[in-house]
Amino acid sequence: MPVAGKRRRAKGGVLSFDAAVGAVLLLAGAACLDFVVGDPWGWLHPVQVMGWVIGWYSDRMIRLGPKPRVMKLAGVLLAVLVIGGTFGVSAVGLSLLAKISPVLRWVCEWVLLASCFAGRSLRQAAEDVLQPLSRVNSGANSGANAEADLVCARETLSRYVGRDTAQLSASEVRRAVLETVSENAIDGVFSPLFYAICGSLLGWAAPVALAYKAASTLDSMVGYREAPYTDLGWFSAQFEDVLTWVPCRISVLSVALLSGRARTVLRLCWRDARADPSPNAGWSECAYAAALGVQLGGANTYRGKVKVKPILGEAMRPITAEVIGQALRLTRWSFLVGLIIGIGMLFSMRQLSYLPYV
Repeated sequence: MPVAGKRRRAKGGVLSFDAAVGAVLLLAGAACLDFVVGDPWGWLHPVQVMGWVIGWYSDRMIRLGPKPRVMKLAGVLLAVLVIGGTFGVSAVGLSLLAKISPVLRWVCEWVLLASCFAGRSLRQAAEDVLQPLSRVNSGANSGANAEADLVCARETLSRYVGRDTAQLSASEVRRAVLETVSENAIDGVFSPLFYAICGSLLGWAAPVALAYKAASTLDSMVGYREAPYTDLGWFSAQFEDVLTWVPCRISVLSVALLSGRARTVLRLCWRDARADPSPNAGWSECAYAAALGVQLGGANTYRGKVKVKPILGEAMRPITAEVIGQALRLTRWSFLVGLIIGIGMLFSMRQLSYLPYV
């Protein structure tokens, strides 16, 4: 590992072997930490801090109620403050830690980067919803007990999705889980990995990945077309769409290839995903639907209003807990493939140009 404050360069301006190994260990270690530990409940998460800042700022702007043009400018400022501030604070903090101990800096970046990968959290969320749901039609419970289990599954689901869940049937709950798994695989798993690899090429894996998480958090909190976020969140929504576009397409291709039905997946994505108003969510959901032979989309209710989304994929079989498990395995293998490709890129890049690690 390079000494803090110094950049180790091999002859001819080639990236040192130590720097490449340090970046690879950081990526692989963070991936392992997320897989084994995830995000323990009760621990402060960087996204929580981002959420506090976004909530405080947006609440005050909404109370002020400025004109649409001023509110749009406030939205741009919000994005700059949160995304730029996240990168700046994390980068400066790691640099200061490096002056104390390079090992301490590496450990902190390792933990921060692991917090950007939501693989285990996504898997745990799906299992939390499916566990009570598995008893509804299993014969283990009937009557009032089965209804109580369905209510429990709905309430658990409501912690992870924006749609109204109180009236969902068991099949609709499973569809919601699969849609959440397939959509969040992109912005919660694949895109952070993509930007962590890009950040490694600059020597700032965790700060760049955290900056993407800040953009994603902004989109999830204020990136709505409905009031009161129409003007405040317009920039955040569009900026996150741009940031996610490339990793989303790479992920769709990865899922298609790993499914063994690449031609069918890509054909259905081209046919159906373009109808979705989101330039990324429709593609990710359709890729999983086509890969698994199920159908997603349709009518959902948000705050009492019905919103009909395009139908994605073909219903060759129903959505079951086994199908959702297959979707999670697809995500895990796609992530692993992306990680291996990223590691290969880092070792290849060291032969082409100098890339600082600290």
